Amino acid sequence: MSIWTRIIEALQALATGESLAAVFDRLRSPPERSIAFTIAVIALSAKMAKADGLVTRDEVTAFREVFNIPPGEEANAARVFNLARQDVAGFEDYAGRIARMFEAAPETLRDLMEGLFHIAMADGVYHSAEDAFLERVATIFGLSEAQFRALRARFVPDAAPDPWSVLGVTAEMPLDEIRAVWRQMVRDCHPDRMQARGVPEEAVRLAEKRLKDINRAWDQIRAARAS
Repeated sequence: MSIWTRIIEALQALATGESLAAVFDRLRSPPERSIAFTIAVIALSAKMAKADGLVTRDEVTAFREVFNIPPGEEANAARVFNLARQDVAGFEDYAGRIARMFEAAPETLRDLMEGLFHIAMADGVYHSAEDAFLERVATIFGLSEAQFRALRARFVPDAAPDPWSVLGVTAEMPLDEIRAVWRQMVRDCHPDRMQARGVPEEAVRLAEKRLKDINRAWDQIRAARAS
């Protein structure tokens, strides 16, 4: 049974009246957590699309960049989107359930936020409604304001990314402490670690961009301190 078929089964259970809590309770353990992660991205992306009032082809393409849809699964993937659009649960309910599911692995919640930012920026415009939506989801997920700013600095190209914000550090911190933060972020990008957290294999590709961003930020900070 493919992951898309299993996702459809879970969403159909929601559509036929089973509670969100009951569905997610069945998806708490690996490998089912990867299904919960995918449902969360789909559902929250659908809710976020409503925030700016438009679902664009770019956003659909961005989703396909995160989750590889193999040949023969396009119809199932389309059904997933349709079921997600029909679901009446509010985004805060989804976000709260996901936050509780991954409360022992907060890095997974940051992985999910990264996917949402990627989709939000697919059309090249970061709407104020999307910003408010993502900030609220980040708060429900327990991300700090600094962590949210770091994500926004990496994805929203309204200015050159501030390297301090990208790493979530301050200019007053000693270089050794900043280096320790950078090294931990690099370790968190490792595919084995991400998959152990319940992140689908396809979504791990987002870590490639994250690694480039944090390495660039570290190089800029190190160069600034050396000058």
